[in-house]
Amino acid sequence: MFRTRSRRAGTAAGSLALVLLASACGGADDAGPSASGAPGAAQLKGKTVALVGYGKANSWGAYYNQVFNEQLAATGVRIDDMTSMDPGTQVQKFNQSVAQKPDLIVLAIWDTAAMAVPIKKAKQAGVPVLVVDGRPDPSVQNDVMSVLSDNVKLGEFAAQNIIEGLRGQGRRSGNVIVLTGTKSMLVTQDRMQGFHKVMATAPEYKVVAEEDANWDPTLSGKIAQQLLARFGKDGVQAAYGMADYMALPIVQAAKQAGFPIGGTDGLIVTSSNCFKAGIESIRAGELYGTATEDPGTIAKQTADYTVRFLSGQKPPQSETVKEERVTKATLDQFAEQCSHA
Repeated sequence: MFRTRSRRAGTAAGSLALVLLASACGGADDAGPSASGAPGAAQLKGKTVALVGYGKANSWGAYYNQVFNEQLAATGVRIDDMTSMDPGTQVQKFNQSVAQKPDLIVLAIWDTAAMAVPIKKAKQAGVPVLVVDGRPDPSVQNDVMSVLSDNVKLGEFAAQNIIEGLRGQGRRSGNVIVLTGTKSMLVTQDRMQGFHKVMATAPEYKVVAEEDANWDPTLSGKIAQQLLARFGKDGVQAAYGMADYMALPIVQAAKQAGFPIGGTDGLIVTSSNCFKAGIESIRAGELYGTATEDPGTIAKQTADYTVRFLSGQKPPQSETVKEERVTKATLDQFAEQCSHA
């Protein structure tokens, strides 16, 4: 079984901050631990991390990669960018990374099943793997370390937003459409598990369509247009787009189709990970809610975990980022955290 630890956003930079302090204050030959027990930057110099994650064409991935690189910039750790937007290409780059034997592979998985065998091969080759965001296939979960988003909770928050929004309008029934991220990812599957669990507590609201939009805002807009045209104004009362950049195209498609948005009788739209545009939309009264699965927070925690691992501190095998529900009622509390991407 994993040893797990859940950590609040903004608290994951302790070890990393001490490394950077040691780098600023120590001499070039200072290779030992600081007085606090944290490693000096020279202790990490020459270490190599292969970043096999989401490519920069994905909004979440682009900001995650930026923050992860920034956080490790002064540690002496070299990062090889092996990111991609294609599951098949990711498998190839992962295998290439294993052959190069870095000190650590940081992996954000596109296709859970396709990555199972490569992860096993990495274990056999003695190359450590840190999985981030979504969990790996259960068959290899004990072969990796992980820093995970709480994806089940994120799905639960989305359902809570929809139920609260519809009940706030006084609706005794309603139809819901869902645009998911890539369905082959456990990130997506876990969110839908949480979503359906909470929606089952409000059987008066029915999910009438669930489409794979592949974390793509353009595709999300096209699918939203098709579904709204198919069901009509009286046939859809709420919608879930799995990321802000997927939910906002639903809002736009609804406006173009003449749907009212939010308020006392408009379409209730929610997301489950936040960006600046989503926060602004909540403030404007259009997007009902989201959640704090922002890329910067998990990137900082991943960088902190990487430092602890590479410096021999033996962090827990798995850590989970604490997520929070965001609506207009809690907007001021989380707006800053969610507004960097």
